[in-house]
Amino acid sequence: MLLKFAIQDFIEDREFKNLTQKTISGYSATLKEFQEFISEQEVVNANDVTQSHIKSYLLHCKKNKNNNPTSINHKLHNLKIFFNYLQDIEVISEKQNPAKKINYVKEDIKIEVFNDYQIKQMLDYYRRIKRREKGFYAYRNYTIIVFLLGTGSRLGELINLRWDDIDFINNTIVFYGKKREYSSIPMTEKLKKELMEYKTYCEQTFESLSEYVFTNRKNEKLTDNAVKCIFKRLKKVMNFKNVRVSCHTFRHTFAVNMIKNNCDIFTLQKMLRHKDLSMCRRYVNFGTALKEQNDKFNPLNEIDV
Repeated sequence: MLLKFAIQDFIEDREFKNLTQKTISGYSATLKEFQEFISEQEVVNANDVTQSHIKSYLLHCKKNKNNNPTSINHKLHNLKIFFNYLQDIEVISEKQNPAKKINYVKEDIKIEVFNDYQIKQMLDYYRRIKRREKGFYAYRNYTIIVFLLGTGSRLGELINLRWDDIDFINNTIVFYGKKREYSSIPMTEKLKKELMEYKTYCEQTFESLSEYVFTNRKNEKLTDNAVKCIFKRLKKVMNFKNVRVSCHTFRHTFAVNMIKNNCDIFTLQKMLRHKDLSMCRRYVNFGTALKEQNDKFNPLNEIDV
């Protein structure tokens, strides 16, 4: 079977299974890039793809495209899913599956977190400009930061959040997260207060309240790119050198601070909506190391206060 037809069949199968457009686009991008790479080696049939072809492609991505280990593993994962599909529909046999025995590369997991001073800087910045001509943007962005710090929300969960997902009576928030799954977490009184005040502000600012919590100036749902641009501008203003300003950094900050405040790993797993404990264990190790280093090297240790 021609590789380009096999890829087309695979993408149509993913669409039939109602995967998210983001997931399908990820598969499509990897497979198109892979097909272009091996076509230069005159390989056009799916049955002719070997383990060496896949390894050469991944090495090409590392050396010529500067892909990091996480990106390499993501592409390998997509290729494994694709060739497993071809095996399932009997285009190739299990023995012919070229991706089956290729191991993922070791990743250097870097957990970036904001310190208390950086968090204060960001919140103070938006507090200062709330009353200026861009008051809506300041209030919205301020609330986004408070929300991320109080929930550990993912980017997709943030932009998909609806007012109906927030139960102000029972103090819970329902997230529409990965793989289109719903999950609920408790909401603190402090976060509840901030969200209620922000909701009142939106009702006063717009003719009608949007179904989505975080919107643009036209009262339309924020896109993931819009949120990334917000943080890109904030990083430039704050001039942070050693930490990325992103939803994921706020998520890491939420998790590490939960651990530092003696949250147990099973509660953290539920709060972060993780399927297993592996990532939570990294937060535990990071949080413990952070505390030990802080206890040992904090400058206050040498100051008489």
